[in-house]
Amino acid sequence: MKNTVRRILSTTLLTLLGLWAGAEFIRFAAAQSPDLQQRVTEVKESNAKNKQALASYTWNEQVTISLKGEVKNVQHFQVRLGPDLTPQEASLDAPPEPPSGGRLKKRIVAKKKEEYTDYGDQMKALAQQYVPPEKDLLQKALAQGNIVIGPTVGAPQVFQLVIHNYLKPNDSMTLVFDKTLKQLLRVQIASYMDDPKDAMNLTVQFSRLPDGTNHVSNMVLDGASKQMNIAIANANYQHV
Repeated sequence: MKNTVRRILSTTLLTLLGLWAGAEFIRFAAAQSPDLQQRVTEVKESNAKNKQALASYTWNEQVTISLKGEVKNVQHFQVRLGPDLTPQEASLDAPPEPPSGGRLKKRIVAKKKEEYTDYGDQMKALAQQYVPPEKDLLQKALAQGNIVIGPTVGAPQVFQLVIHNYLKPNDSMTLVFDKTLKQLLRVQIASYMDDPKDAMNLTVQFSRLPDGTNHVSNMVLDGASKQMNIAIANANYQHV
């Protein structure tokens, strides 16, 4: 009886190991697909080229913050990339007028504004970790078999890269890329803040400048738990 049980357990273990090895082989094979590697390389090279090109520009950014469907604040910035190629913002708005009312009301209004402003800044900071996609994180996702390539219906020159576990466990990012222009068209992201229950969804649209430089034209961030929406529009690109 004991020998029978041992044989059953041994057979079961070997089967599970075989299934695991098979799944890992499939992931590895997918990561080694020449077409997939080529497409990921195209995305990485395009992003690097556009970052360098954008370093010679300044542009205007409008940030509209809404809470539960009501616009709470509209901000305007002049933006340029710093030496490390990260965005640096300078406000174009006049200092806000102090809230009216008594001392208690002013304190409550200031606290609420501080809360949604801080949360909005956290959302924007998280978005910057995804857009544009970082080459090392793309390569890591490729090596781990976390990228799937697919076509876009009705657009043979366009492909999609669907990436899982890019920055955080169980996040997802879909890149829509034009292989003729060699530029990103759209990015769709499903992520979260510190807690997976605190979801953040991000939609990004790209546009092309006259010299061919690709840039983010519109970005919409949705913070589900706080019912906060941030709409960012970029325009008026000028050479430095």
